[in-house]
Amino acid sequence: MKYAIVTFGCRVNQADSLSLEEDLRARGATEAPAHAADVVVVNTCSVTATADQGARQTIRRISRDNPAARIVVTGCYATRRPDEISALPGVLRVVRNADKERLAPIVGEIFGLTTADRFGDGDGACGAPIEPGVAGRTAFTLRVQTGCEERCSYCIIPTTRGGGRSVPIVNVVAGVERVVAAGFKEIAITGVHLGSYGRDLSPGASLLDLLEALDTVSGDVSLRISSLEPMDCTEAIVDLVAGSGRRFAPHFHLPLQHASDRMLQAMCRPYTLDDYRKLTEGILRRMPHASIGTDLIAGFPGESDEDFEANLRYLPRSALSHLHVFPYSDRPGTVASRMARKVDGPIVRDRAARLRAIGAGLSSHFRASQIGTIRPALTLDDGSVVVTDNFLKLRIAPGFARNVRVQVRVDDEASGTVTPQS
Repeated sequence: MKYAIVTFGCRVNQADSLSLEEDLRARGATEAPAHAADVVVVNTCSVTATADQGARQTIRRISRDNPAARIVVTGCYATRRPDEISALPGVLRVVRNADKERLAPIVGEIFGLTTADRFGDGDGACGAPIEPGVAGRTAFTLRVQTGCEERCSYCIIPTTRGGGRSVPIVNVVAGVERVVAAGFKEIAITGVHLGSYGRDLSPGASLLDLLEALDTVSGDVSLRISSLEPMDCTEAIVDLVAGSGRRFAPHFHLPLQHASDRMLQAMCRPYTLDDYRKLTEGILRRMPHASIGTDLIAGFPGESDEDFEANLRYLPRSALSHLHVFPYSDRPGTVASRMARKVDGPIVRDRAARLRAIGAGLSSHFRASQIGTIRPALTLDDGSVVVTDNFLKLRIAPGFARNVRVQVRVDDEASGTVTPQS
């Protein structure tokens, strides 16, 4: 059987797709382009209306280009609007998030196979293993938690993902060891609400407990902590990252959403701008070369000119190195969708564009600040690109394979030179 997986949205979806890919390959399935696959799994996002639209367009295109494909759709959009998805051309099955871990057996059922059967002619009794380079991936994304019990007023994810559920520490450690044994040298640790890790376990645990356990794993592996809510990024976690050597990357993603305290309150975000400022500035005091990214929502209901100006005052002089900007999008069923004083579309788009311009300036400033420094990095793609520990992507001279650790001197904002290992 030939499969293709199309993934929308966040690192959590990427991790879910990678897990599915590992399961399918272990059963002997082989990867193919969507236009040539027997089954295409579309893993959807539903954070914005644009994400929904993109999923619909993709499904229609797959069905048009490959009429024989059996299309299986999962993810948040499929969970939120299964009837809408089922009506699209070529869709054979809709799998809600609650059943996502059974995707590989479900695909097997579609092809009339039992768990003892194998797809096609994969190598060995268990098919082809996952390894660096499969589907263009050099790093591995590992989901350790899913679900969310926060109630941000704009977010539909608690409805589509359910309550928080954590993978026990011993299982996460075993998963990391397995991935390291497969040859991966970098792993992103991710979750829907990563900072709530362990609260549902018995006995209880915390994200810090998990990170401390992962710090002791043997092998040549670096870990990136994926998106972490500001209130969950504790001083102890910052200390662990700062003192871990090369185990944890000096790279944080801390969603701010807005620089106006009035807007943060309307969004039901449990911190103030001052809290956020102290957190990010504290990280840079401990790790001057760290990169810090954030998410921002433009045009949230009730956002006044004065509220928006708070972004313009704070962001250009902030400790941030890159911004992800989302124009506000109503998600039916959320508190925000019922709020009055919606911001007009042209204003939302203009504000989003202005925030993105600030983000471009912050990214350029961060890159310029790193010129002349030497950073540990990992080669990507054909070996002519690296990503540094602090999340710079740089061109280097060809001659290296993928997935090789190097030391790179940052020559300019876009390129570097490999230097001898110290």
